Amino acid sequence: MAKAIMVQGTMSNAGKSILCAALCRIFKQDGYQVAPFKPQNMALNSFITDEGLEMGRAQAVQAEAAGVSPSVRMNPILLKPTTDTGSQVIVNGVARGTMSAREYFKIKRSLIPDIMNAYHALAAAFDIIVLEGAGSPVELNLKSDDIVNMGMAMRAKSPVVLVGDIDRGGVFAQLFGTVKLLEQSEQALVKALIVNKFRGDVTLFGDGKKMLEELTGKPVAGVVPYLDIDIDDEDSLSSRLESKEGNIAVIRLPKISNFTDFTALKSVRYVSKPSELGEPEMVILPGTKNTIADLVWLRQSGLADKIIELARRGVKIFGICGGYQMLGESISDPEGIEGGGEATGLCLLPIKTVLSAQKITKRTERGYEIHHGVSTCDAYTRGNVSGTYTHGVFDTPRYKLHKEKQYDLLAEGVRAALNMELIYKILRAGI
Repeated sequence: MAKAIMVQGTMSNAGKSILCAALCRIFKQDGYQVAPFKPQNMALNSFITDEGLEMGRAQAVQAEAAGVSPSVRMNPILLKPTTDTGSQVIVNGVARGTMSAREYFKIKRSLIPDIMNAYHALAAAFDIIVLEGAGSPVELNLKSDDIVNMGMAMRAKSPVVLVGDIDRGGVFAQLFGTVKLLEQSEQALVKALIVNKFRGDVTLFGDGKKMLEELTGKPVAGVVPYLDIDIDDEDSLSSRLESKEGNIAVIRLPKISNFTDFTALKSVRYVSKPSELGEPEMVILPGTKNTIADLVWLRQSGLADKIIELARRGVKIFGICGGYQMLGESISDPEGIEGGGEATGLCLLPIKTVLSAQKITKRTERGYEIHHGVSTCDAYTRGNVSGTYTHGVFDTPRYKLHKEKQYDLLAEGVRAALNMELIYKILRAGI
């Protein structure tokens, strides 16, 4: 049975996913068979396995760092938000439909067997499991039905390392407050703290480290610097989406999904209004979890007219998945998959799309497909306008080598910052 260690954070975007990827790489470098695990992930960036099953992109990245094939066992539950109050619920790689938050909370505990079956299958096949929590473990109104943080740590009998984000400020309050809001039994699971995303001279935080240890009674396993590593980010909190420089303009749709499609491209910037579009060499319409609603937004924002104008002037226009559907003549949703209705597309490609309940998830020669829509064809080019359903279409063998180098750089930086002797001691001792 595998040894386990869990990384939890004081808040979303504290750096849990990247630190888990780093630990996966470090343990791999040290000769162990290691797998990532996150019981429930909420993100619009997803990945399709070789079996055609859907999982969170972050766990696919962590699996790559560990040198193993991504498996839905590493992320048995994926929630893909479709509105501010509802998400598509994916269990063991297969969509079970769209649910409101209230509906999901009613059935959440019934998914614990799916979570534990996936976890135990991994634990039987690997030496080490690196678990990742979600958000904060002290969202007190949600703790009674927790399946992702301390609830999971207890079920997996996993020690916990708690991560705080110093870059956003208040790291003392983050770490101290989180530890003290935990119940005594949960506090006992927290074996160490990590201060993440430190900018500047780390040695200047020596007194801060001592203060944290005195306040919390927990050792600080390390202060990790803000690392400039080119690795896929998990969700819309990504700083990549704030980029405003580059000659390739990606439209930042309200429900943008799988923006990791563009990590391999250089000079990418994200645009959310016509004044930001400028004179790009290429405009990309990305995937979205609500195509019709985002198409309506595209028209209301004025970006649709601007994109049509650029297309007529010969600028390259490229659409992926939902963005490809938008380039066509029409999108209809007769079964209410995304709320129902019909919308006229940008009419830059002669295709029509009908959304259907059956979700298409498959690997292709160039990448993978994830979509409900059935279009006239899966890819089309007319002049300077092109579209495809294939995610990962810009990835190249050179880019894959680049990613491997980035995982090694990440591991090098985190290994140097952490007390790995303490990490291995925590791993061996368990709880």
